[in-house]
Amino acid sequence: MGIKTYEFNSQGMERVYENEKWLVGIKNWKPENDITGVNCLERHNQTDELFVLLSGGCVLIYANETEKGLKFNAVKMEPMKVYQIPARLWHNTITQKETKMVLVEDSSTSMDNSDILKLSETQIEEVQAIAN
Repeated sequence: MGIKTYEFNSQGMERVYENEKWLVGIKNWKPENDITGVNCLERHNQTDELFVLLSGGCVLIYANETEKGLKFNAVKMEPMKVYQIPARLWHNTITQKETKMVLVEDSSTSMDNSDILKLSETQIEEVQAIAN
């Protein structure tokens, strides 16, 4: 038995390692995560998700549900810090072309226990404004 290495250098996200407990993915820029392409949020209903920015730039967009609708917030990620997205929090990443991130989540996380929320044009404009 020896040490294994994993990498992913294309656009988008790839699960590079997975076992029965957790998975590790590498997430790189893709057009849908560009400030001009963001149009939805996601949430994982049963599990947290962790992000680590390795290079480039990323703004974590998140939204809390209120009586008046979604309240959007943003966090500009700093390299080599761990960012925890708690279960059930609407979120997305807005990245630059040179961005490379690592994500870690429970291996049970899937679209069966996650939701996607399409944003309205007004919400997209609001997300873009707070991301800048």
